[in-house]
Amino acid sequence: MNLIVVHKNSPDDGGESLLRFALDCELVAGVILDGLGGRSLCGRERASILRSSEARDFGETVCAVPEEWAIKQHQSRRLRPSGSDVRPDVIYYKDDVPVGSELMHRSGWGRTADSWFVVSNGRFATQINTELLERVLAGVEADVVAVNAEPDLLAERERMRVTTRGEVAGLRRVYSDSAEFALISTDWPHHLLIRIGVLDQVLTGGALPQSFSALSERCRSEALTLRAINVAGTVFDLETQDGLLSFCRAELLRSRNSRPDIRGGNTISPDSRLFGKVLLGKNTRIGSDAVIVGPAIIGDDVSIESGVVIDSSIIGPGVRVPRNRLVRNCIVKDPQHDWKRPARTKSNDREHTSYPMYDLSLLQSAHGPFRSWPRFSYAGSLKRIADCLAAMVVLILFAPLLPFVAIAIKLNSPGPVFYRDKRQGLHGKAFGCLKFRTMVTGAHEIQEKLRVVSQVDGPQFKMEDDPRISTVGRFLRETYIDEIPQFFNVLLGQMSIVGPRPSPEAENTLCPFWRDARLSVRPGITGLWQLYRTRQPMKDFQEWIHYDTEYVRNLSLTMDLRTCWQTAKKLFDNFISQF
Repeated sequence: MNLIVVHKNSPDDGGESLLRFALDCELVAGVILDGLGGRSLCGRERASILRSSEARDFGETVCAVPEEWAIKQHQSRRLRPSGSDVRPDVIYYKDDVPVGSELMHRSGWGRTADSWFVVSNGRFATQINTELLERVLAGVEADVVAVNAEPDLLAERERMRVTTRGEVAGLRRVYSDSAEFALISTDWPHHLLIRIGVLDQVLTGGALPQSFSALSERCRSEALTLRAINVAGTVFDLETQDGLLSFCRAELLRSRNSRPDIRGGNTISPDSRLFGKVLLGKNTRIGSDAVIVGPAIIGDDVSIESGVVIDSSIIGPGVRVPRNRLVRNCIVKDPQHDWKRPARTKSNDREHTSYPMYDLSLLQSAHGPFRSWPRFSYAGSLKRIADCLAAMVVLILFAPLLPFVAIAIKLNSPGPVFYRDKRQGLHGKAFGCLKFRTMVTGAHEIQEKLRVVSQVDGPQFKMEDDPRISTVGRFLRETYIDEIPQFFNVLLGQMSIVGPRPSPEAENTLCPFWRDARLSVRPGITGLWQLYRTRQPMKDFQEWIHYDTEYVRNLSLTMDLRTCWQTAKKLFDNFISQF
């Protein structure tokens, strides 16, 4: 079960609460309640931690609203503008929120001690990566978990780390949604998960305390473990104009019906025009030459004069929009609105926290890959087939040689035969890059001491007569035999025969343009940089960037064949030069 609580401490209890206005407006309330029900952790439209085998009977969502708000009873089941079937029932509370046996019985709740009872903060509409949350919760030993959606933890973001003195310690590019433990706040989280087995201990007299501090104290007095987790997700603050508009816009765009939704009793001029998803209330009058562009919501008893343009806005009940006005991306809730100044809604955000607003339709990175190809093209599919065929041929040809290489490595220096290093592949996905070991064990620690004498610029390290390289390892490097195991990476789809050099995350953080280009294709065993680098002092990193981006821009079958031919010639020459 999911209990959505609209807390009394929403901004300005004197009547200026934007969420209070929204829930009192029939059409807006329908959109919000449908949205909160569908986006909740129990929502049926997406995977949920409450869809596990032990909690399949969960599902009903109930929204608790302060009694003094005196919201109309139209929210029950009447309007479904977004086509949802998970609109919550509305209950009212006076002091603490009742969570009694009657409410549990209505939800069809099967009592399983390890299941979760979810309490959501009605001020914030979130979309959380619930699969990630489920994995995190599986490893957390806690009775109560406070969960907040954090946009900065979404994939394709860069995070800056700073020291306690505010100095930049480094940047990190995150390629997949992530989660992290957080400090416990005094404010209500976006979601509160309570194990059903301890629910009676958390409640006070069968009710949920209004203050989160009181709930935290209750957990301490009952010796219950309370943890806080931030999980990748998006957030709409429904007490801000931007948040409420963005949320309603996203919900209307999700509707199966893209036409205007017009109620009865309206007077609409034949010269007016409505475009997109527009919810139009009862007894609304639209004058000549008026234009309404959705997604938009027009309440009951609204009068729109001639020449008015309304674009992506919410107009409250009883409002009169004067002629020739442009209303764009704003909320007009007061019939006495002053049209001489732009519509603005006051917002008292949490003093210590800022929640950026994002459209739910933009969960995927707007940045996208540096370049993409049609699926049925050389780069889209044929290159992968050619890679697999070539990798199998090479591994079969060199199979008799591999045991002798392994024996030589073991006899020359102690340690494993193979070296496996974590590198970033297509779209930043990490993989273990295989090579024959050519250095002594502990070479990475030695490299940090030798970095001051590195003979190349950029993040890579190179020096002549590197003391870390073994005798056999030097021969394997000069003949490129050490890279034969990487053909297994090719078969696994982690690498390609031709492409940019596979690099670790630390190297890819230095130049975003270059990084995004090289990670839009699979890294290669050979490539342009490996063939054409000049090793001129202080130019190696520039050449690396140049050849990687040139390869991605001009990727073709001809380029790959030419690169493979020139690589084969170079390998043959290097092998002969060893004798």
